[in-house]
Amino acid sequence: PAVDDAIELAGLGAIAGRITQKLSGGETQRVRFALAIASNAALLVLDEPTVAMDVETRRHFWSSMREFASGGKTVLFATHYLDEADANADRIVLMAQGRVVVDGPPTEIKGRVGTRTIRATLPDVPVEELERLPGVTSVVRHGDSVALSCSSSDEAIRALLDRYADARDLEIAGAGLDEAFVELTKDQGVEGAA
Repeated sequence: PAVDDAIELAGLGAIAGRITQKLSGGETQRVRFALAIASNAALLVLDEPTVAMDVETRRHFWSSMREFASGGKTVLFATHYLDEADANADRIVLMAQGRVVVDGPPTEIKGRVGTRTIRATLPDVPVEELERLPGVTSVVRHGDSVALSCSSSDEAIRALLDRYADARDLEIAGAGLDEAFVELTKDQGVEGAA
């Protein structure tokens, strides 16, 4: 039964009889996952578990991980995909050059970085004008879209809408783990912090 449960949880039912040499990279990762959970261990340690998986397989994998962990299991995983860590981890330990930079819940880590980003569709407005808005620290333009990094998104959004009523498709987002990692490691001489 443990093997059947592991096959089901890993989504391997359709390929369970196939020899491993004929599996794709993502299928191989799912087989490794099934092998790891078949023992029903209290602690599961995974290194880069979603490498070589396509988007749909990654979603299924993380859904399976949440189901596995909901049974009182601990899952420890290492990843360079900080968006996956943000979406799936209860606790994150960010490391740089072998040192722990920060340890805590994702919301707490992102909260250490006070920046927010406003994204909008706003053609024909020079970046220099947008950089002068109150609360804006920098601006990047991609075609008709702009991304405003802000020290005060409340102040910046009010000024943006007041001056540019034709701004549309507005989004305001807090710093992600990528931004938090870069910000928290920038004064520590960490190379390639991205």
